[in-house]
This record gives sequence, C-alpha cells and structure tokens, in this order.
Amino acid sequence: MSTLATSLHLFNPISRTKPNFSTLIPSVFSASSTSYPINSNTSLSFIAPLEAILFDIDGTLCDSDPLHFYAFRDMLQEIGFNDGSPIDEEFFINNISGKHNEELCTVLLPDWEFEKAMKFMVDKEALFRRLAAEQLEPISGLNNLCKWVEDLGLKRAAVTNAPRSNAELLISMLKLQDYFEVVVLAEECARPKPFPDPYLKALNTLKVSPNHTFVFEDSVSGIKAANEAGMPAVGMATRNPEQMLLDAGASLVIKDYNDPKLWENLQEMVQRKLPL
Repeated sequence: MSTLATSLHLFNPISRTKPNFSTLIPSVFSASSTSYPINSNTSLSFIAPLEAILFDIDGTLCDSDPLHFYAFRDMLQEIGFNDGSPIDEEFFINNISGKHNEELCTVLLPDWEFEKAMKFMVDKEALFRRLAAEQLEPISGLNNLCKWVEDLGLKRAAVTNAPRSNAELLISMLKLQDYFEVVVLAEECARPKPFPDPYLKALNTLKVSPNHTFVFEDSVSGIKAANEAGMPAVGMATRNPEQMLLDAGASLVIKDYNDPKLWENLQEMVQRKLPL
C-alpha cells in the first residue's frame, strides 16, 4: 500500500492520530507576484514599528486541518466522490485547504445545483464542529504569544474564511472570546480570501496601516490575501509544506509559536524599537 493510501487510515476522530500533511509538497501553486521576499525565510525588518497583528483561525490559532480533512474524506466518500475512493492528504492540500465553501462547491461538486452543494458544505461544517468540540488543540506556544501581544498593547484581529458558527466555536474553545478587538468573517465581505477584502476590513476597523501590521496565516489563499492587502505574512507550517507557503509569498515560515525564528524577530523589535 502506498504512503498516501496508508495515510488515509492514520487519522480517526477517536484515536486523535493526525495525518502528516507537512510531508507533502504539491507543485500546483505558482509563486506570488508580490514584492515581498519569497523562497527563503527572511527577517521582517521592512515593517515599520508594529501596531497590530492579524490572525487567521483554522490551522493558525488551532490545529484544525486534520479535522477538516477527516470530515471531507468521510462525507465525500459517502456521496461516491472519486468513484467512492477516499480522498488523500495530497488532494486535500491541493484542492480544499484554505478555500471558501462557495468556491469548494465548484471545485468538488461542479455538476450539482448550487443550493444542494452548499447544503453539503453546511453538513460538512456541522461534522467538523462535532469533531472540534472533542479534539481541538491550540498551536503550540499560542498562549505565550497572545500574552506578549497583549502586554505590548498591540491591536489584534482574527480574520477567517470559516463560517460564523465555526469561528465562534474555535475562538470560544481556545478561550479567546475577549482577546480579539474584531473578528472579520469572509462571508460578510464582498470577496473571501485569496482576495484582500477580509484583511482590508480588519485594517480599516482597527484603524491601522498595513505598513505597521503583519499576518499569521497557514494557507496559500490566506498568504496571498495578506500580501494583496499590503502586509507581509508569517506562514504557519503546522500541516502545509514550508516551501508551498514560501512560494505563495510568506516572508517567514515557522512551525509553531515557539519557533526561535519568530522570537528573534519579535525581540529585535522590542530591543531596537525599530522595524520588526
């Protein structure tokens, strides 16, 4: 049995064993056209004195991608997708991760009427929430970073393509209900990520400049959205391959919030009181 085929059996909602997304490096993503440094982990020294940090939610605040993978795998197999063969991790990364549900209707179910396809997505999100209620885990080091941000008095927002019910559940489970000054939902913007609209709304609501702000993101679409909104992104390689995030336009890629690369940048900002 191939590695990918074997990996289909690695994660189930009872054992808590998670698929190893980070070992897969898809080649379908083209490099970003932004002016931010890409293809190498670099300092964020081009940011002016920091005013705000914006956070994606899924895969950035919490390790939720395995739960989304399991929910899609189970439900797509039930409807006979891919001739009834379960999707693997590579398919999930290439075709699903980071995309908005309306876009996924056309990607996964192009022959279905839109209302029927959206009902499928609503049911999938309900399954995801049931799994998340039992198994959600924060990204390692999140609490320390949140305290650092709060102690410095930086503004902060959560910006997500997830539906409201998902966002509210995850933020509540992470005990961050009172942490963010604003939560921006893509479904309440004209366009979701990878368009910049959600991040532009966050900047406008917080009344901060993109020159004073950076973003934590774990997906290609989120990194591109941040760059298009004029901000650099720190890629979270919790599940997605590091090179994929760099190619999308991430200025720096970290494994989690304990990563020394992150804290070297943050401490430099504090010590110099100059660009991050």
